[in-house]
Amino acid sequence: MHAFDVLGDPVRRRILELLAPGELTAGEICATVGAEFGISQPGVSQHLRVLRDNGFATVRAQGTRRLYAVDPTPLREVDRWLDGFRRFWSPALDALGTELARGRRQRRAQAPTDD
Repeated sequence: MHAFDVLGDPVRRRILELLAPGELTAGEICATVGAEFGISQPGVSQHLRVLRDNGFATVRAQGTRRLYAVDPTPLREVDRWLDGFRRFWSPALDALGTELARGRRQRRAQAPTDD
């Protein structure tokens, strides 16, 4: 499966978001994703398998628990592919950052002082 096919599913994207800060058990993932998307534990397990089989997630056993984590390798490949398109949004984001900084400076300059 191509990386964009894996990432094209909102459930799998959400699982990766949940795993970004660190490892989670299969049960923790199932509870959150099941509640948010209304899918069963077997459905969540299938998404975890797709992530695992395509290199986006790793799993390790700890006693009776299975801990999942993000494998950043395929995400780096997606990021490299996106490099050719950053020119479409980088200037706009840079300009936005400049305007936000200008607004902060103006608010500080207009703020009353405690003299």
